[in-house]
Amino acid sequence: MKRSLPALIALLSLVGGLAGAQEKKPAPQPHPTGYTDTPFLPGGKWRVHDDNRPRPDVVTPGKTSSEAPSDAIVLFDGSNLDEWVMDKDNAPADWIVKDGFMEVPSKGQGVGGYIRTKREFRDIQLHLEFATPEKVEGNSQGRGNSGVFFLGNFELQILDSYENKSYADGQASALYGYKPPLVNACRKPGEWQTYDIIFEAPKWDAEGNLLKKAYISVLQNGVLTQHRQAYLGATGHKSVANYNKVIESGPLKLQDHGNPTRFRNIWVRELDLDANN
Repeated sequence: MKRSLPALIALLSLVGGLAGAQEKKPAPQPHPTGYTDTPFLPGGKWRVHDDNRPRPDVVTPGKTSSEAPSDAIVLFDGSNLDEWVMDKDNAPADWIVKDGFMEVPSKGQGVGGYIRTKREFRDIQLHLEFATPEKVEGNSQGRGNSGVFFLGNFELQILDSYENKSYADGQASALYGYKPPLVNACRKPGEWQTYDIIFEAPKWDAEGNLLKKAYISVLQNGVLTQHRQAYLGATGHKSVANYNKVIESGPLKLQDHGNPTRFRNIWVRELDLDANN
């Protein structure tokens, strides 16, 4: 169908007008940064979406999931044991350091014994990597046995649990002597494994009455093995743990159980779990 020149001009003008109308849409308004007229949250001083509530501190994460974030305390970077001492006498830690890892000394390689951090902690996030010996010697608790102790007393078990039948509450990721892991997430002997842990310290009142138990959450190799599990108390061997002693802060401790277990890339973040309440 043919259109006259005036009709075509009118049609083009109409299309142009519609395009212009679309371009003249009002700009979207920015969202408010917060509110001051919303209801108060139950039991607190802040409103819903409160504009005056402190924003979270900025933390720069590591480039990988294992690299320490900007606010972490690096306890071992593969170069030295400056952050550690021998647990028994406070002497400089004498574990072997080579090739970017530290290793529990075998007989003839050093004095040996537990090591602990010079610093003391309460609530923390801990990243730790370990490898049990590639050559399997022994069985059950004799394979790659070690442990990490929080506040120097609350143990999370380290063990070569790969195709290793040992008692359930002594497996890797167990709260030793009490709570087995949800699953066995162990890699093969000699392979590097990771623990990513949230530890909540116990709390007592001024009279020494327990107000809150110690709690731990654990990811082993990215797999949840403990979900905010309460400790029965300070860890023992062949005994039931208890809270008979007030322990609110303390060092991290690594166990020498006679097996040349290796560790690397250990860092910790101190937590304020009551922040912004």
